Amino acid sequence: MRVSDAAALHAVWGDAEAMRYWDWPPLKSVEVTRDVIARQCDEAKHGDAFYWSMCLDGRRAPIGACDLSDIDTHHRRAEIGYLLAREFWGHGYAIEALRVVIGYATNALKLERLSARTHTGNARSTALLKKLGFKHEGTLRAYVWREGTRRDCDIYGLLLPRSIEDAPRATRPRKAKRINR
Repeated sequence: MRVSDAAALHAVWGDAEAMRYWDWPPLKSVEVTRDVIARQCDEAKHGDAFYWSMCLDGRRAPIGACDLSDIDTHHRRAEIGYLLAREFWGHGYAIEALRVVIGYATNALKLERLSARTHTGNARSTALLKKLGFKHEGTLRAYVWREGTRRDCDIYGLLLPRSIEDAPRATRPRKAKRINR
């Protein structure tokens, strides 16, 4: 992620619907978005987190962002996050990007566990995490304070394989075997 991504990312971070299930309300201006990105870039320089802009082939402007934060190298764990512009929802871009992030966490950082947190009721995010193999581990009651309201968050976890060859893939539900008695 670069500070020069601010205008494109503000289209996502300033969108009330895209930010509906985020910890903060939509960002008010490109300048605020630029400040947030600058802080994230500083965090990344120190290895405390990694932030990426999601871009499509042949398109310079980012369509969203993803990250690894709360990195704990001793316990080999981190939290994964993602946000995508509405016009790109439902096309598989988030799952593609998160597979790359999971591969990076597994191979480059040698992490063994990822967590993800969603605001309760975020069905799209929940479905995405389940496709990637994350398991629901519980609910953090009244975890986030946003605009005068406490929100519950669901926590999901993924135990990482030792190599990318074993990385989780989206799976189709198996048909139940019919047993004749």
